[in-house]
Amino acid sequence: MLKISSQRGAVSTTVAIIIVIAAVAIFFLARTAAPPGPLDGFARCLKDKGTVFYGTFWCKYCQKQKKMFGRSTRLLPYVECSTANGQGTLPICRENKITGYPTWVFPDQSRESGVIPLEKLAARSGCSLTASSTNPTDTASATATSTQP
Repeated sequence: MLKISSQRGAVSTTVAIIIVIAAVAIFFLARTAAPPGPLDGFARCLKDKGTVFYGTFWCKYCQKQKKMFGRSTRLLPYVECSTANGQGTLPICRENKITGYPTWVFPDQSRESGVIPLEKLAARSGCSLTASSTNPTDTASATATSTQP
């Protein structure tokens, strides 16, 4: 009787492990299979050029800036400045003298705070932004490339 009980326990454990592995695999496959965002090229160019976006998770203006990028937000050169409890500033932001959010630091080390229109980000960063609409939330046909050859 003890032998049958321990075999059932081993089978149950094995089945549970397989289910967990399958769930994790499905999660990562679904996540990587997401279609590219319309501003992926622009967001990558910002990062490649050395532009940095400093913000906090609790800042409504940072959320508004991120929303302008839609699905491409995941590619932004974003640095979180807030501690997890929202009560402090992380060392990287103190060291870089970030005092307001959002703050963008451009390749020439100049800064601009507040929600910046995509066209202005393009001009300041040296990245090209082409969009059929000037509405920052309607970027369905937008593409971006670096202005360097």
